[in-house]
Amino acid sequence: MLLLESEPWMTRNFNRNFLKLSALSLGITVASQVTGQQIDDMSSNNDSSIVYRASFFADFSPVNVNDMINRIPGINIAMQFRGGSNNRRGLGPGENEILINGQRQTGKSNEGRSQLGSISAEHVDYIEIIRSTSEEMDVRSGGQVVNIVLLDSASRSNVTAEAIMERYQDGTVEPGAKVSWAGQNEGFNYLFRIEAEPQYQNQVGKEFSRDAEGTLLETRYDESVRERTDYQTSFNLGYQFEKSFVQFNGLYGGDCNPEDKDRLINHYIGNSFTTRQEREFIDRCRDNWEMGGDYEYEFNNGSKYRFLFIVNSGQYDSTRERFNVFANRDEKDLFLYSEGRDQERIFRTSYTWDPLINHGLELGVERAETSRDSDLRLGMDGIGTPSVNHGNLIPIAIDNSDSTVEEMRYENFLVHNWRVSNKISVESSLTYETSTIKQTGDVFNERDFDFLRPKVDYRYNITQSTQLRATVEKKVSQLSFRDFSASSDSQDDDQNTQAGNPEIAQEQSWEYSLNLEYRLPNDLGVLNSELYYRDIEDVIDLVNVSTGPDDLRSARGNIGDAYRYGVRLDASTRLGFLGLPSALLNVNLSVQDSEVTDPFLGTKRRLRFNSRWFGNSSFRHDITRWDLSYGLSYFNSDNDSDARRQIDIIDIEREIRDYGLSMFIEKKAFNGVTFRFNVNNANDPQRCRERTRFLGATVNGIVEEIEDYCSGYGVQYALNASYTF
Repeated sequence: MLLLESEPWMTRNFNRNFLKLSALSLGITVASQVTGQQIDDMSSNNDSSIVYRASFFADFSPVNVNDMINRIPGINIAMQFRGGSNNRRGLGPGENEILINGQRQTGKSNEGRSQLGSISAEHVDYIEIIRSTSEEMDVRSGGQVVNIVLLDSASRSNVTAEAIMERYQDGTVEPGAKVSWAGQNEGFNYLFRIEAEPQYQNQVGKEFSRDAEGTLLETRYDESVRERTDYQTSFNLGYQFEKSFVQFNGLYGGDCNPEDKDRLINHYIGNSFTTRQEREFIDRCRDNWEMGGDYEYEFNNGSKYRFLFIVNSGQYDSTRERFNVFANRDEKDLFLYSEGRDQERIFRTSYTWDPLINHGLELGVERAETSRDSDLRLGMDGIGTPSVNHGNLIPIAIDNSDSTVEEMRYENFLVHNWRVSNKISVESSLTYETSTIKQTGDVFNERDFDFLRPKVDYRYNITQSTQLRATVEKKVSQLSFRDFSASSDSQDDDQNTQAGNPEIAQEQSWEYSLNLEYRLPNDLGVLNSELYYRDIEDVIDLVNVSTGPDDLRSARGNIGDAYRYGVRLDASTRLGFLGLPSALLNVNLSVQDSEVTDPFLGTKRRLRFNSRWFGNSSFRHDITRWDLSYGLSYFNSDNDSDARRQIDIIDIEREIRDYGLSMFIEKKAFNGVTFRFNVNNANDPQRCRERTRFLGATVNGIVEEIEDYCSGYGVQYALNASYTF
C-alpha cells in the first residue's frame, strides 16, 4: 500500500499493532482447541446463520435483549453501523437495520435498535446472526443481519422502568427516566415507550492567540452551560394474520435547551493588557415526529407483496445574542436567528417471487419527497435603523438566507438472489434513480438528476466457520439541504454565518470490498478482516464562492474526484485461555489512506476525517456467581495526518483529540433490580483546535494570527437503576 511505503514510521507502528493482533489471534486459536463454551445452546444452520438460543445466556441473568447481545462474541462486527439514521437516503433496502421476528421496523428515529432495551430477555426464543443473502429477508445488507426472534406466546407482557442520575464536572446533578411496556396478545404485539434523558453540558475552554512571530496577542477563557433534557415517546404496533402482517409505529420528541456562555478576553499590547467580558445567551428549541408502517402479504405460491411508508417532520429555531459586559450594564452587539423545518414522505413497495429453483427476484419502486424551509437573520451593533426582528440591532443583509429546497425522487429497483450451491450465494441489484431538486426563496434553481446504481454481493462459505464476502456497489450520497442556503456558524466568532451553495450535487462512489471472517471453534470468538477501495466522484467539501477579492467566502460544494482505501481488522474473543471464560474482549484496528486535490491550494491531500489509523477496544467481564459485570471501552485515532486539517478560503484549522475512555460496573441486586454505574470521559479528554488566519486568501500564505483553543466537558458520572416486571 502506498501509505506504508511512503511513511516508514507508520509502517513500524502498523506492523507492531498487526503483530500484536496476530499474536492474540494465535493464542485464541490454540486455546480454542481446549476450551468449550455452551455448544449445545448455539448452532449453525445450513445457510451459515449462527443461532444463540435463550439458554445460552442463562448464566448471565439478562434483563433485556441488549443484555443478551452484549454477551455474544463477534456481535460488534455483525452490528457495525447498526441503528437508525435520519441522514440515510430514503427508506432504501434497510441495510443498517435489525430485524425483530424477521420483520424490518420501518422508521428512521424509531427503528429496531432503539427497541432492544425494552424487550424482556424472558420473551426471547433465540438471536440469529444471518450471514447469507436471501430474498426472504426484509433487508438487503452487504454485511450480516441480526434477527431477534421472540417466543410464540398467546399472551405475554412486561414493563421496564429505569431511573437515571447523572453528575457533571461543575457539580450539577440531572435526573432522567425511561418507561416501556411491551407484550403480545395472540397475533397482536405492542411496544410503548416514554423517556426523559438528561443531556446537560458544561464546557470549559481556553484560547491563546499569537501573531506570525509568536507574540501573544490575546487570551480567552470561556465556560458554557447548556440545560438540556431530551423528551421522547413512541409506539410500535403489529398484527400477524394468517397470510399477512401489518405494523405501525410512531414517535414524538422535543426539547428546549438554553445555553449561557461567559467569556473573559485579555488583549495584549507590549507589556500591558486590557480585559473585557462577554456574555452569550443561546435559546434553542426543537420538536420532531414520525409515523411509519408496513404491510406484507404472502401468496399461496410463496411470493410476497410489501408496502412500507414513513412520514416525518422536524423543526427547530435558535436565537443567539451576545453582550459586552460592563460594570453597570450589558450592551448587545450580536443577534443571530435561524429556523428550519424538514419534512419527508416516503413510500416503498415491492413484489418478491421465485421464478426458478434457487433463484429469487424482487421488483419494486420507492418514491421520496423531501423538503426543507429555512430562514436566517443577522443583526449587529452599528449605525442605522434598528429592527425588532433583528434583536433591536441593525439588520445585516445575508445572501440566500430565506430558502425552500424540495426534492422529488423515484427509485426503480430489481434484486436477484441466486443460491449457486450450498456454499455460494450471490445477490445482485440494479436501481435506477431519477430526481428533481428545486430551490425557491432568495434564489431560484431547478435541476434534474438520474443515476444507475448496480450492486453485487458474493458470499462463499469456505467452511462452516469461514466465510468470504465480496461486494461491488455504486453509491449516491444524500444531500444535506442545509448546504443549499446560508446558515449560522457557531465555531468561529469572526464569521457568524456560512454561505450556501445552490449548485451542490450528490457525491458518487464505486465501492469495492473483500471481507474474510473466521469463527473460532466452541464459540470462542470471531476474527474478521476487510480490504476496501472507494473511487469517489464529486467529493463534497468546502469550495470557493467568493464574489470578489474583498468578499472572500466559502461554502460546501463539489471539489472533484478522490480515492480512498484501507484495511480493517477485528477480533472478538472470550478470554478462557487467560482463565476468564466469561470475559469478552473486542478489538478493532483500521489503517487507511486517501487523496483529493484541495480547491484552495491546488495541492494533494487526504480526505477530511480520513485519519491514517483509528482503533477501539472494549472489555466486559461477567462474574456470574455474583450477578456482577464490569468493563471499559477505549478509542483512539491518528492526530498527525492532514485529514485533521480543514483548509478554508481565509484560514486553516487543525483538530486534535485525546483518546476516549469509559468504564462501567453493573450489579443485579435485590428483587431483580439492576444497578449500573458509568464513568464517561474517564480521562477528561480535551478537544483542541489550531486555527491559522491569513491576511487575504489562504493561498497567499500571509499569516495574520494563530489561535490555539482547547476545551472539554469533564468526567461524567451516571447511576442507572432498572427493573423489569
